[in-house]
Amino acid sequence: MAYRYGNREQIELFPQAIEDYVTKDDPVRVYDAFVEALDFSELGIALDENHVGNPQYDPKAMVKLLVYGYSYGVRSSRKLERAVYHNISFIWLMGSLKPDHKTIANFRRHNTHTIKYILKQCAQLCMKLGLIEGNTLFTDGTKIRSNASIKNTWDKEKCASYLKHIDKHIESILTECEKIDEEEQNQNSLVKMEQSLKEQETLKSKVKDILKELNKDNKKSINTIGPEAVRINSVHGSHAGYNAQIVVDEKFGFIVHTDATSTNNDAKLLSSQIDSANLTLGKKCKTACADTGYFDTEDLDKLSKQDIQVIVPSRRLVSKKGPKEFEKERFKYDAKSDSYTCPEGHMLRYSFTNNNGKNRVYRISKGSLCRKCRHFGACTKSKRGRGILTQANEHIRKRLESDYMKPKSQAIYSLRKQKAELPFGHIKRNLQMDAFLLRGRDGARSEISLLASCFNISRIISIFGVRGFIQQMRESLLPLQEKSYFNN
Repeated sequence: MAYRYGNREQIELFPQAIEDYVTKDDPVRVYDAFVEALDFSELGIALDENHVGNPQYDPKAMVKLLVYGYSYGVRSSRKLERAVYHNISFIWLMGSLKPDHKTIANFRRHNTHTIKYILKQCAQLCMKLGLIEGNTLFTDGTKIRSNASIKNTWDKEKCASYLKHIDKHIESILTECEKIDEEEQNQNSLVKMEQSLKEQETLKSKVKDILKELNKDNKKSINTIGPEAVRINSVHGSHAGYNAQIVVDEKFGFIVHTDATSTNNDAKLLSSQIDSANLTLGKKCKTACADTGYFDTEDLDKLSKQDIQVIVPSRRLVSKKGPKEFEKERFKYDAKSDSYTCPEGHMLRYSFTNNNGKNRVYRISKGSLCRKCRHFGACTKSKRGRGILTQANEHIRKRLESDYMKPKSQAIYSLRKQKAELPFGHIKRNLQMDAFLLRGRDGARSEISLLASCFNISRIISIFGVRGFIQQMRESLLPLQEKSYFNN
């Protein structure tokens, strides 16, 4: 069988213009058109061609580089630098501009507060294209490692252990210094011991400062590299990281809002995430849906008070095990008399409220009724008789559970996985997002917002195609003074 061989000495006639290297259907043209459509004044990036000083790289070109690079899993500044030299699509996108990795890293770091607003404009663009309705929103979260080692996480126990170890080390150094001072006065080994002592004193001072900060803010732990990062647990072990949040629209699964929170779980986050998404949409959604991790009665009630339907199952509903024989769910509640009735027909009336008004306690009128009951020992072992502890807003919890069980709510909840979990699968698997590159919560917010924009753009390409999207931009979306770009 014959083979085809390459020839590096073959003379070929390459196109003279870079424009000719990229076809009209190449996806890179969509990323180029998208960034050209952004309002940079709203992003907070000044475009001043008359700026005094050394020439700078065009901010639009730098944003294009980041958006396009992140869309294909190229996030490292050194890899982006390599791409603008060797990758035709990157060379075309940048117009042959070749910033080095320091320039790329500095631009990204100095614009963390502005890059996160790209998603807002992307979502508003999708609304104009009819891709986002904003009626039903799905929320989900995932843990992502921060650019800070778990070894830099300190708690009170670790501080106490280090201080004890340092004190012993300092005592050992002082003892050795005395011996050296007596025996080797004319040698320079004492200088090294004094330097070691100084280092231990400095470390001790730093540990004390960390301990003061823990006591001041009443925190369980703090990471000295990323103070806002929290300990996250996963199948890969414990790491310092953030709880990344996304809010997704039902129609085509476009991401509307993202966030990076310093929390270990999703409880009490749903209302704030939906409120932020509504601000981006410019209107209030009709339905908010999330998994059981978001179930918090007080937090969900904030959305209900805004006339937003909440579809979030409680932990009791998703548990495969039903309530045990004598759990409070087996007792019948009567709203009129504000009392519970046990399986044997005895009444438990309201007794008092504890825990700063958060819990209500119901007790049986006479302890003898329970002591004489055939279920005494199984239902309760207290001589005072059976008591029931409920939340003060128990009626809200029951209403939320009732709303979740409705057939219409079940139909919406069945869409949650494909709408809310799919974006994280794409971001983590296809875009290779295993850890944030930028330090701090603002950096994490910036990166997750940028990745969400990349996800949205890829879906736009799937729906409209390259030429179709650019045609949409040309016809109806851009102001007249900017349409000339899309008519080329």
